Amino acid sequence: MASSSIVHVKEAVVIAPAEPTPSRILALSALDSQLFLRFTIEYLLVYRTRPGTDPCATVARIKNALARALVPYYPLAGRVRARPDGGLEVVCRAQGALFIEAVSDHNNSTTISELERAPRHVTQWRKLLSFHVDDVLIGAPPLAVQLTWLRDGSATLGVAFNHCICDGIGSAEFLNLFAQLSTRQLNEFKPKPVWDRHLLNPPGNRPRANSLSHHHEFTKVPDLCGFVSRFNNERLTPTSITFDKRSLNKLKKLALSTSRLSESTYTSFEVLAAHVWSSWAMSLNLPSNQILKLLFSINVRDRVKPSLPSGFYGNAFVLGCAQTSVRELTEKGLGYATMLVKRAKDRVDNEFVRSVVDWVSESSSSSRQMTCPDSVGVLILTQWSRLGLERVDLGMGKPVHVGPICCDRYCLFLPVFNQTDAVKVMVAVPTSAVDKYQHLVRSVR
Repeated sequence: MASSSIVHVKEAVVIAPAEPTPSRILALSALDSQLFLRFTIEYLLVYRTRPGTDPCATVARIKNALARALVPYYPLAGRVRARPDGGLEVVCRAQGALFIEAVSDHNNSTTISELERAPRHVTQWRKLLSFHVDDVLIGAPPLAVQLTWLRDGSATLGVAFNHCICDGIGSAEFLNLFAQLSTRQLNEFKPKPVWDRHLLNPPGNRPRANSLSHHHEFTKVPDLCGFVSRFNNERLTPTSITFDKRSLNKLKKLALSTSRLSESTYTSFEVLAAHVWSSWAMSLNLPSNQILKLLFSINVRDRVKPSLPSGFYGNAFVLGCAQTSVRELTEKGLGYATMLVKRAKDRVDNEFVRSVVDWVSESSSSSRQMTCPDSVGVLILTQWSRLGLERVDLGMGKPVHVGPICCDRYCLFLPVFNQTDAVKVMVAVPTSAVDKYQHLVRSVR
């Protein structure tokens, strides 16, 4: 989308639940209340609409579906606020979610073409979600939806979720229910939304974990090269590269051939995460003794005991952490980096999760800050390619692109339209490193 394009907001309206919903205050869990989750998840879905699509009828249908979806997911129509003990809660009074209809003056074919490559700058698509919240605790709607019509009738859907209320899996389940309600009548919701945030709070009789020493995701490392100031001050350039099944299999073979352990197999996530991390590190020309971390979310719904119920849409993830020096990451090969990612995943069990819950439940502000990941040497990776966002059909067909509103330093694994085994990798890197990064990350494709 060209930087000169203009998006005109036609309507901005608060949508309340279609039926009466419980009036209550719901406590968020210790994991929901973490400092580093106090922001909005922002999705961008792009649709090539079907011939003959009626914009007025489509808007009416989507607004109606949103109101109906807010009945079982009524906390998304509430407002998040802080509790005196430092935790968070949702005041549920059917206050509503925000719906925006907008029109862009930009040509659709160019928009989709650019989306398939990468935006030219980090905030190029910002206007496709006009609603942006810097502080999620000031009473803003925890859910905002913007439908933007492009010149030829195609459309984009920008969606913002308050991350304190739901994680990626939870938000995707809501969007798929929302989409189903926009195209047909549903009498039963699957999975049925489940609140039950107490399941991720520490029991009162459990001894509190006394150390974070084995949680490298929360420990600080020395900044030997002005890492933080470089990412804060240098212009970041977005990149977008697609890996098909053949490329992923090639990475798997390379990882196994260079692994020092007798691993029988690696997953596509493990090898691609390791490859992107290594390419990113080499492109930045960092000191060889700088410690680096790859942080990535790990779904714990089936890792805790007992497992969380189907339909639980709260934050049910912890951060996996692979850590090593620049020298080891860049010299020991893909097998070594993949092994680090695999080990980071494997160490997350029930005890690991409960120790994180114990620490983030601590009420003092100083200890809460201790459980906020540092930025030094860190690449944060999030996997959106397995959430089901590519299935969100609002009666306009499946989205031809799923991605973020703003492509920044956080790396995203995204689904690829009509390629179930492919993954699109989007991340913004310092402009001085972008050419080298793209060369390295493409080198095995």
